Amino acid sequence: MSAQFGKVVVIGAGTMGHGIAQVAAMSGYSVTMVDLSDEILRRALERIRWSLSKFAEWGRIRPDDVDKIISRISTTTDLESACTDADVVIEAVFEDLKVKQDTWSRASRAARKARILGTNTSSIPIDDQASAVEGPERFLGIHFFNPPQLMQLVEIIVGSKTSDETRKLATEFARSLGKTVVTVYRDVPGFIVSRVLTRIEEVACHLVEKGKYTPVQIDSALKYRAGFPMGVFELIDYIGIDITYNVSSKVMAERDKTFRPIELLKRYVERGELGAKTGKGFYEWPGGARPTIPQDAGKDVDIWYIIIPGMNEAARLVEQGIATHEDVETAIKLGLNLPKGVLGYAAELTAEKVRSVLSELRAELGEGYDPSPYLLSIVAQPRPAAAKYEEIEVRREPPIGWIVLNRSHRLNAISPKMLDELEDAISELAADRAVKVIVITGSGERAFSVGADITTFSEILSSESKVPMAFWFSVRFNEVFRKIERTPKPVVAAIDGYALGGGLELALVCDFRIASDRSEVGQPEIRLGLIPGGGATQRLTRLIGPSKAKQVIFFGDRIKADEALRLGILDKVVPAESFEREVREFAMKLAELPPIALAAAKEAINTALNVSIDDGLRYESSLSALLFSTKDLAEGVSAFFSKRKPEFKGE
Repeated sequence: MSAQFGKVVVIGAGTMGHGIAQVAAMSGYSVTMVDLSDEILRRALERIRWSLSKFAEWGRIRPDDVDKIISRISTTTDLESACTDADVVIEAVFEDLKVKQDTWSRASRAARKARILGTNTSSIPIDDQASAVEGPERFLGIHFFNPPQLMQLVEIIVGSKTSDETRKLATEFARSLGKTVVTVYRDVPGFIVSRVLTRIEEVACHLVEKGKYTPVQIDSALKYRAGFPMGVFELIDYIGIDITYNVSSKVMAERDKTFRPIELLKRYVERGELGAKTGKGFYEWPGGARPTIPQDAGKDVDIWYIIIPGMNEAARLVEQGIATHEDVETAIKLGLNLPKGVLGYAAELTAEKVRSVLSELRAELGEGYDPSPYLLSIVAQPRPAAAKYEEIEVRREPPIGWIVLNRSHRLNAISPKMLDELEDAISELAADRAVKVIVITGSGERAFSVGADITTFSEILSSESKVPMAFWFSVRFNEVFRKIERTPKPVVAAIDGYALGGGLELALVCDFRIASDRSEVGQPEIRLGLIPGGGATQRLTRLIGPSKAKQVIFFGDRIKADEALRLGILDKVVPAESFEREVREFAMKLAELPPIALAAAKEAINTALNVSIDDGLRYESSLSALLFSTKDLAEGVSAFFSKRKPEFKGE
């Protein structure tokens, strides 16, 4: 929460409005929701309470936080009185220009104190609305993604009269809600995400209409070969074919002649086959269950005919100064959950391939497929050596080796691919004599890791072999975690943000757990009808005792860092502002110690958990005796008598 945005008014209490109000209240703001009737507002509060109760079930908030958050939200049907002392006004009314203009005409006159007037529109031009706003320099787009409670992305859209101060303030406000902000510096149809997605949808439908591929073939190729979380037709069904058609025809085609209404979608709309909500669209959706898409169906699809047009549209945004390369990629990663973004595919392409695909589509579909000079420039750049890791980053800063979980767009959720890469990285750093200590941490500013990627659960639940699949997934987790646990070098978990589920289980296999004071840990699996599958029932019990372990696992609550330290889950809690320095200093102290003796001590301590004390003592004695043959022992004794600092070399 930022002190300069104390009171937030949200106009419109529908799907988006009540979600935005909830997010603001969860961030500590005093919120007033405005709508036409008390009944609408009552239902909105009920939906907010239901949503918060789910957050509590999942362990994202404490159960007693629900009433505290609700108490920050007031409601009224009096628009002018609500806006009089507002610091921020966000409008989320029906997507109709006249309705929005009428709303802003009244609201902006009343909200003279407000420094930010933001429309949550996904389609209506900012300047068209600004014509009705008193003080248009305060007005801009603040586009939350649905549902605002869960989606991290916010697009800030600058109108022609928006002041730079307002843009900066709106960015600060959105970030205070825990959102990742991308900036659209000029109001264009579709902004970033919808614009790129519409181009992909347009060409995918064209390829189906001309009989080149079927929807299943395209979706299979995108899911299993390109890494998309959903196929394009599966996504259209999920969003609603009518909604997607409206975007292509009303939002895009009417305002940008390079787009056109998608006729294939129009035919489905006319038949009333609207996708998941009607049970039938491009797929059957029995009971709302997601369709099964065969993995081999797309083996013959040239995926570049679908991806390159999206890349080309994204590149246009950059070359025209509408958004930066980094913001375009962030928006696509967070808005569409594409792990590589869209411009990230450039390294796999040549300029010749881009020209060939776009030339063919230009002849069939028109000027929207003219090659972007910026896209041609980035695909023509020299290819760096292929990165060994995609979902983690490995850095060597001897004597420290860093493993960074690198899926910040998914809060560093652990995928099967990440497990494979973790296994390889641990082996690699364990074999590197220059590395004395290994630190595992998460990228971004929000999470160490929130556990297993939920898409993996979806695949398991939709499989006919769900029990054996779930078993082997858990076995794989434990295989990799045991390898980390058995690594002879000290391993430190550096936790800044959430460490939940499998993320906490990963931290538990490390020798030490250091967390920032803003971190939260927990095992929320019980709230999904599960139990931990990566070792928490065993390691937490050994670490903090059975009673406390049951408390953590049975209730599934998120536990703040100071409480986790008291319970014994964490070893050290440090201020967030000095987190990296404190972790580095701790690792450096470990690195100064004799590596062979550390490895022996680690082995003896870990063995003590599994054998009788007599067997453990014998093992300790044998390891201690072996250390007498090391050069490190001689160096330690010599340094002791010479009253100097020893220099251990691991020999």
